[in-house]
Amino acid sequence: MTTNAVPSKPVAGSRKPVRIWVDGCFDMMHFGHANALRQAKQFGDYLVVGVHSDAEIEHHKGPTVMKEAERYAAVAACKWVDEVVPDAPYLTSLELMDKYNCDFCVHGDDITTLADGTDCYQAVKDAGRYQECKRTQGVSTTELVGRMLLMSTEHLRRRQASDSNDENLANFRAGSTIGHPTTVVSHFLPTTRRLGQFADGREPKAGDKVVYVDGGFDLFHVGHIEFLRKAKELGNYLLVGVHDDHAVNAVKGSNYPIMNLHERVLSVLSCRYVDEVIIGAPYSVTKDVLEKVYHVNVVVHGSTPIDKDIDGSDPYRLPKELGIYKEIPSPNDTLTTDTIVSRIIAHRTLYEARNRRKAEKAAVEAAMEEEERRKKAEK
Repeated sequence: MTTNAVPSKPVAGSRKPVRIWVDGCFDMMHFGHANALRQAKQFGDYLVVGVHSDAEIEHHKGPTVMKEAERYAAVAACKWVDEVVPDAPYLTSLELMDKYNCDFCVHGDDITTLADGTDCYQAVKDAGRYQECKRTQGVSTTELVGRMLLMSTEHLRRRQASDSNDENLANFRAGSTIGHPTTVVSHFLPTTRRLGQFADGREPKAGDKVVYVDGGFDLFHVGHIEFLRKAKELGNYLLVGVHDDHAVNAVKGSNYPIMNLHERVLSVLSCRYVDEVIIGAPYSVTKDVLEKVYHVNVVVHGSTPIDKDIDGSDPYRLPKELGIYKEIPSPNDTLTTDTIVSRIIAHRTLYEARNRRKAEKAAVEAAMEEEERRKKAEK
């Protein structure tokens, strides 16, 4: 059974729409995944994305951080995706592509192998139905997990004396990382071109009701997505303010944010419900926010507790005074950035082992690629 994200877009003339197949784990769906899907969509007209089950990934790669239902929903919310196929097999076969009427498959320029080391895409490559797109450098699920493992090393050691995950998470939020930096430097280098690729550039139409929401949107997940979907339903145009690293750090604690501002902005921009983003929006909603980008009609917050600004003030004081503040039930308040961090902390050994295997595999793949280049140079 497939999950339709949006109907197929019409194609000019009588040309048959080109259908693209992409598959993957999409664990902790991030802007690197979104960029791969954006590039894949450029090869055709309709993008079908197969997402592997937890069991399939466990067998071939190791444990996932996000549950399969969470991963299915995250992929479906990406604005370049037209259809999601849950429980897609790890091996990409011609029969599978034919079942979904896909003309060819697109994958990043990194090698993906089965548990036995064979190429997942060899059959479609041999059939001439394979295309590659560039992998986004500086981000991966493995790298994000590594950031959290690095940041939580000290309080994970303390866990040996206490079985309380809540205590460990409290230590994490308080910045108890003796001997380790309180923030992790990302290898991602933002460019205006990348931001332009993710932004639609659509302005509100006359009469559109502009909805404003703000937040850190760290480790962008299905809880964020569902909130944005509900907020968008209150108007026609969704403007999202993403707080800068300093603001998030000041309010949330010394180990946050895990992802830097531009990484978080790209993740939000990839969501199909978002029309525009204010990069580095002030933590408190100001008159400038309400008037100088677009005229904001309603300011929305979830039902989760509101963290005060660093001066102790209510960040939503102004929209409340103006009568344009609205609170909506948080659609998935059981899944938060803290929840994801807790999962990593609770299963540290598993994720460290997975990251080691990934690093070893990358080294082997790099050696294979170097050997291939050497052979070509000798010819």
